[in-house]
Amino acid sequence: MRVTMDTVTRIKTKTPSPYKLIHIETDTHDTSTFRFELPADAMLDMLPGDFLYVHATINGKQVKRPYTPSSLPGTTGFFDLTVKRYDAGSVSKYLHGQQIGNTVLMSGPNPGGHWVDGMGKRVGFVAGGTGITPMISIIRWILTNKIDAELSLIFANKTEADIIFRQEWERNVRDYPNFHCHHVLEQPPPRWEGSTGRVTPEILRRDLPAPDSDTCIFLCGPPPMVDALETTLKELGYPEQAIILP
Repeated sequence: MRVTMDTVTRIKTKTPSPYKLIHIETDTHDTSTFRFELPADAMLDMLPGDFLYVHATINGKQVKRPYTPSSLPGTTGFFDLTVKRYDAGSVSKYLHGQQIGNTVLMSGPNPGGHWVDGMGKRVGFVAGGTGITPMISIIRWILTNKIDAELSLIFANKTEADIIFRQEWERNVRDYPNFHCHHVLEQPPPRWEGSTGRVTPEILRRDLPAPDSDTCIFLCGPPPMVDALETTLKELGYPEQAIILP
């Protein structure tokens, strides 16, 4: 379905549609950003944090997996998917095996735990690994549109080499006084200045905005991490409706 509004075409499909791969950017040793072509006057019809399904036939079986575009919502002409390659991840390996010019079937966007302008003045983000992809979309949207909100990101990874979008986080901290970023590593290098181990209640209490009617927290990462930290956030006083799972 295409809905034309102010000369921009907004794209949303329920059936899988082909999108041509036009660029691949290496982010880390096992993570790349795949750029897919849209018509020059078209954009995905989505809110920051919404997701697409990638459809593929692998070993004779049809499979689909959800991926949140990492590109700025409202961008015309293309969209990006940032994907970590997992040995056990059939669709992630399928995407990493694609070449420029290939087409990939996708449907959506579909509504996820997304950002709506005005939903909070103090916004916390807790991400593990590729759980950062909905966060980057939301953070880019808020900063680019100069929305009045204080942003605090806690980003957990195994090693320093696993930090996706690291240069962008450092640039944002430098350029935006309302953006704060705290890294947590399981296997830190010598003289690491961030936190080590797992995300603890103490880290959440210190680096997230306090529970308040104007506070919301986005939480995304591996399911065991999300389950544990969702419980911890509630114990720290964040109401269930303030905890958003993209």
